[in-house]
Amino acid sequence: MNVSTSLSDSVISSVIDARWQAFPGAHGGHVAAVALGAVRDGFASGAQPVRSMTTHFLSPADVGPLHVSASAPSVGRSAATCVFAGRQGTADGSPVLVGSVVLGPARPGPAYDGERAPAVPSPGDCQPITLPADIASFSRQLEIRAAGQERLPTGGERAEFLFWVRFTDGRPLDAGAVVTLTDVLPPGLYACGHASRPMPTAELTVHFTDVLDDRAPEGWALVRNRTAQAGGGWAVDDSAVWSADGRLLGLGRQARVVLNQAQVSKRVGHES
Repeated sequence: MNVSTSLSDSVISSVIDARWQAFPGAHGGHVAAVALGAVRDGFASGAQPVRSMTTHFLSPADVGPLHVSASAPSVGRSAATCVFAGRQGTADGSPVLVGSVVLGPARPGPAYDGERAPAVPSPGDCQPITLPADIASFSRQLEIRAAGQERLPTGGERAEFLFWVRFTDGRPLDAGAVVTLTDVLPPGLYACGHASRPMPTAELTVHFTDVLDDRAPEGWALVRNRTAQAGGGWAVDDSAVWSADGRLLGLGRQARVVLNQAQVSKRVGHES
């Protein structure tokens, strides 16, 4: 595989876009996508499809430069694992995120789809949704439409959102876009009336399908996010991303910290 095994001294400098601001810091999915681009293009020459990515968010990232270093502790014929760290300020500063990426070529094997896209109206027949600008200014980079009966907030019993989402800049739905999309919807618990509680992501893992091995789809994506479990001040959210024609592009799972207002005030004061 075309992945270097001696990357410990290599650093790729990328940029976290100021338009992807969230609260607090930059949008986690966008930050992870920036790191993925650095790992794949800078260290793996963009030659191999991405199979999975795990990102641990150690502290909120700011807009501006992100210095990504990586190493490849495992490179085999079927897969390569790259471990990365993203730093801000200086290339040898404390990391704001760490994680790993698995890359691997396609090979013959069985096909199965256990996550079929739900039957929903087309985007043109769905209600536009606007996320709160004070905590999700990044949503200006997206067009979002409710694909079901969900609204923000709903106070319902089901902790799930199902939205059509499209990037306003027309970018293709490649691996980086899929990482971003797994994190753009509100936490599933917001659908149950808990929208007053910030729920930042501590860890995000995304698995990509072979649909992305060829040309990336374009246009609308159908995105579902639902809370699988919550308790003890933590929540586990599962997400799925489909192309407009119903092909599964990726599956995500993330661990969220469920904060109360006192924790939010302390967090903001500590970071200011």
